[in-house]
Amino acid sequence: EIQLGDWSSDVCSSDLEYYLKEQLQAIREELGEQEEVDDIANTYKKKIKALKLKKESETYILKELERMVNMGSGAPEVGIIRNYLDHILDLPWNKKTKDKLDIKEAKKILDENHYGLKDVKERILEFIAVKKLKNSLTGSIICLVGPPGVGKTSIAKSIAKAMNRNFVSMRLGGVRDEAEIRGHRRTYIGSMPGRIIHLMEKAKSNNPVFLLDEVDKLGSDFSGDPTSALLEVLDPAQNDEFIDRYMEIPFDLSNVMFITTANSKFTIPPALLDRMEVINVEGYTSFEKEKIAEKYLVPKMIKKHGLEKYKIEISINVIRELISNYTRESGVRNLEREIEKICRRVAKKVVEENIKSLKITVGNLEKYSGKKKFLDDDISREDETGVVNGLAWTIVGGEILVVESNVMDGTGKVQLTGKLGDVMKESALAAISYIRTNAKKLGINGLFYKNKDIHIHFPEGAIPKDGPSAGITMATALVSTLTKKKVNHNFAMTGEITTRGKVLPIGGVKEKVLAARRYGIKNVIMPEKNKRDLEELPKEARNDMKFYFVKDINQVLDLVLIDNKKEKENED
Repeated sequence: EIQLGDWSSDVCSSDLEYYLKEQLQAIREELGEQEEVDDIANTYKKKIKALKLKKESETYILKELERMVNMGSGAPEVGIIRNYLDHILDLPWNKKTKDKLDIKEAKKILDENHYGLKDVKERILEFIAVKKLKNSLTGSIICLVGPPGVGKTSIAKSIAKAMNRNFVSMRLGGVRDEAEIRGHRRTYIGSMPGRIIHLMEKAKSNNPVFLLDEVDKLGSDFSGDPTSALLEVLDPAQNDEFIDRYMEIPFDLSNVMFITTANSKFTIPPALLDRMEVINVEGYTSFEKEKIAEKYLVPKMIKKHGLEKYKIEISINVIRELISNYTRESGVRNLEREIEKICRRVAKKVVEENIKSLKITVGNLEKYSGKKKFLDDDISREDETGVVNGLAWTIVGGEILVVESNVMDGTGKVQLTGKLGDVMKESALAAISYIRTNAKKLGINGLFYKNKDIHIHFPEGAIPKDGPSAGITMATALVSTLTKKKVNHNFAMTGEITTRGKVLPIGGVKEKVLAARRYGIKNVIMPEKNKRDLEELPKEARNDMKFYFVKDINQVLDLVLIDNKKEKENED
């Protein structure tokens, strides 16, 4: 029996610690707790040893286990340590799935689940080929960039299936707290691991396909910058020893295949973008949408709504009508919603009228899908003065931007409306400078910049617009108004202009061309230096559209401005 009062002041600290531990053990034995604590500790110890961790990590964990044993079952911190040990044991330290490295099988799976997307599929097959030749492969962090609804998330799932890997995903939209990535320190109440470690527990293997969705939507505030925290996760030179603040020991992420998605690479921080390989997933052509709807969307929605036992037919002409007049988009998400709406209403009709078959045609489409959402008069269908079809790139794909200009008596004021950004305003001023300098050459009489007011307007003024590709569009609209020459409505154009009338190259060619094609415009004017971008276009777009490549604004004006005198002579 140990009596604390018998100790003298000269007892060394090691002896004191020994006596206290002996007394604590005696108390536990009296209470019958020691056997239970020892059993729990032995169980944990065996499991920790079985993990075969690095010596430093194992030593740290066993030290935490010893702390728990010394505290006794009644101490409040015991639950915290046990929770920590459970997280350690749940992590897949040495568990991994066996990769399926059959390129033919992988290609078959990708083709079954996705139509088109040639570049993405090629990149995945290259990854599998290199993996087959070299057993370990690091640094493969892919960023799929494209508008909503083109299938970026589903591509990641298909990659996991093709490679026989587990799949986990983390939505990054709106994440502002750094602890979401790195976790909380265990000194805080309610602390827990970060989402990276939590999802690795869920993956049950240390080599899953890990999707980081909407990486361009990350934010930051007083809680820290999650973008900076992701640098360690996505850096192949660092992620083999990723340390979560809660875990406090390194975990190897180098076997993980990270795939990120974004709508625009321009909003991804440069340091983060530098660690990723960008693959552009652009919008689909009308032909591609037809095939996707026919092969995937219609069968999926018929099955989802319990209609597979009934003879329900949605004709190809209905799909074309939905594409052209209900869903003018880059992806197929809204097209899927429209098909879903049709199937819901068909299901209601089947239940109410007990019918066995039904055919949806263009004639009865409005009954099931409502009135048309897009009409042909969204853009001009006749030649007008001062009205030009421009092409713009947005994060949701390409769009037609109709530019209107008016010139009226005044004092030389310039008014730009349509919620334009600074870049567009500067392009307008550059266009006006060119026109003023070359007024006589362009056939413009009088001092319009002194006695006329200029108004350039982009319809849908509530939508912000900015970018360097509307210069030639605004210049053409203004020249048309000042010379009173009509603009050929069968043309759409894109390109920046300098004060000397040179046409500079632009980006987003594929999206812009597909936008023109959606609206039925087959003639597109582009800067000459963008000629190389035609290779990116789908074969259907290259075959049924005509492209005009220009060096200066005079070539644009020659193509689209209609000489009123010649027009009258032709009529006569």
